[in-house]
Amino acid sequence: MNNILTSAAKHLSLIYRIVAMLITAMLIVVLFPHTRHGEHYDYKVGAVWRGADLVAPYDFAVMLTADETRAAEEAERQKAMLYYREDSSARDVALTRLERMGHTLTAGEKRALRRQMDSVYRIGYLELPADVNDMDNHSVVVMRGAVGSMHRSREFINALDLEPGLLRDSLLQPNLVLDAARTTLELDSRLSQLSHTSQMVMAGDRIIAKGEEVTVEKGQIIKSLEAENDRRFSEKYSLWGQMWGQLLLAVIAFVALYMFLKNTRHPILEDDRKVLFVMLLILLMSAVVALVVRVNPEWVLLVPLCIVPILMRVFFDMRVALYIHLTTVIILANLVPNSFEFIFYQLVTGMMSIIAVRNLERRSQFFVLALVIFLCYSFIYTAGVLSQDTNLLSLSADKYLMFFLNAILTLLAYPLIYLFEKLFGITTNLTLLELSSTNTPALRELSRRAPGTFQHSMQVANIAEDLMNEIDGDALLAKVGALYHDIGKVNNPLYFTENQNSGFNPHNELDYVESAEIITSHVTDGLELARKYHLPAEVQDFIRTHHGTTYTGYFYAKELERHPDGGFETARFRYPGPRPYSRETAVVMIVDTVEAALRSLKNHTKEETDAMVDRLIDSKISAGQLDNCPLTYGDIARIRKFLKDKMMSIYHVRVEYPTVKDGKQTSEK
Repeated sequence: MNNILTSAAKHLSLIYRIVAMLITAMLIVVLFPHTRHGEHYDYKVGAVWRGADLVAPYDFAVMLTADETRAAEEAERQKAMLYYREDSSARDVALTRLERMGHTLTAGEKRALRRQMDSVYRIGYLELPADVNDMDNHSVVVMRGAVGSMHRSREFINALDLEPGLLRDSLLQPNLVLDAARTTLELDSRLSQLSHTSQMVMAGDRIIAKGEEVTVEKGQIIKSLEAENDRRFSEKYSLWGQMWGQLLLAVIAFVALYMFLKNTRHPILEDDRKVLFVMLLILLMSAVVALVVRVNPEWVLLVPLCIVPILMRVFFDMRVALYIHLTTVIILANLVPNSFEFIFYQLVTGMMSIIAVRNLERRSQFFVLALVIFLCYSFIYTAGVLSQDTNLLSLSADKYLMFFLNAILTLLAYPLIYLFEKLFGITTNLTLLELSSTNTPALRELSRRAPGTFQHSMQVANIAEDLMNEIDGDALLAKVGALYHDIGKVNNPLYFTENQNSGFNPHNELDYVESAEIITSHVTDGLELARKYHLPAEVQDFIRTHHGTTYTGYFYAKELERHPDGGFETARFRYPGPRPYSRETAVVMIVDTVEAALRSLKNHTKEETDAMVDRLIDSKISAGQLDNCPLTYGDIARIRKFLKDKMMSIYHVRVEYPTVKDGKQTSEK
């Protein structure tokens, strides 16, 4: 048991990452609706069939089209028998109406109308049904009690047989009334026996060949096959089986993502905050897509899925952004309708978004990014319609409106960057760009109170930036870290030589221990100021590590002269550290040391400069200050060469120029 617990403790981070990915995959699968349909095909009537030859996997019936079904039902409706019941009170009602008109009619007119009424009722006055077109020869059943007799509609009189007038319009009431209930039963019986299929397709028959046009008839056969697929699928459908399958597909995608990060971006996997951030972002965007699919699957392209690659690019790099976006799209494609269309739209637009964010230096560039997304979606849609229909008449304005709203919603990436920065403590290039301005409160204070340190920091920042570009590192992070690495000196600026311009050195009044403690305290003072100014943790790392765990060289050497046997507390002369643990912090340490040391050289010859650079870098290596950082021997060699060339260009020996003063020729450098 103890061995199991010990092993689990050793692999706690790995377990955390695996659990995070599994939980994310499970939640995504649960969020999406689970449809019970079999295999469907990507096709459009009038377009070309782009898949392989489609062969019937089994026998199935071809369903009638909607128009054919309506026509067949209408034919049955016209053939269906109409049931009537005899209304014996109709003649009495008509006679009563006639009597009420007595004061407007003469006795002769009344007798004539009565004879006409009796003649009509002897034959039978039929009520016209509303939905029957041809009443001339329709089958009619007249019910007298429980007994019905079969007739043809032409045997009776209806309103169309009479001339407009008083008899038809005011007096007559049908004595043969439509029995709606019996008639409906008759029609339903006929419709229930109506066949909704037109033909049979046998297993092995080729339905459509690759490159063949999808005609209306072919489209109906494919639609019928899809319906048969759905029927067979529903017979053996298992919700748990479907969910397990979807979960396995999501897990496979996450495993591929894990292997990519493990082999190319291992530091991301080592940071639990970053793993949680990636999983949370994928889950949130998947939840939005799932919600839209539940409301209306046609709106799935309204979801600003490009927020995923945009944020990943801002927080990490292009390769990570592309791979995480690819993973997200693969997972979602298995859960949304029209998978191929979804993948094509999202992959192409996502790649263009990553490229557009490549050099994101201003927040206003997000509007350009939104325009890129809108145009990308629009071009894909237009090209797709043109390739399918060969003309642009089928373009829908609603689609372009959807793409426009998608692009507008993508602007949510702007506040999300700030939100995720604060939630997960991850610094983006946008924040670093803001911090690189010398107008920030921390740098303004450094410039005002310690101008020499400020100039030194500017010099170190410029050199470190160029050097990181030389060895393919994060140049912006190194630059910002170098700008702030010495901000702790604002508390005691005169105790540092670069700020002593009056010839007075306050260390002359202190012993070596006190001087060393003041010098080393600029690291802890700098961290306090960094927290005060809310500098990111990545920038604070440069303050901690730019001296590593080295000693204050001058005062330590002086104390060692006084106590050659080492009888003093060496820890009081040592910086608190830690040692640099990234390429950027290591480079700033080296540049800081070299730049400060070369300032003290009287003659900046190439030989002296090269020797100084080699000696300082070798001292850092021998002291173990670079043991924890991932700099390679190749990196060190390039750093040496770069610094030798750079320092010679900065501290080159000037040529003496002749000048004339008081009539005598002198020289100045």
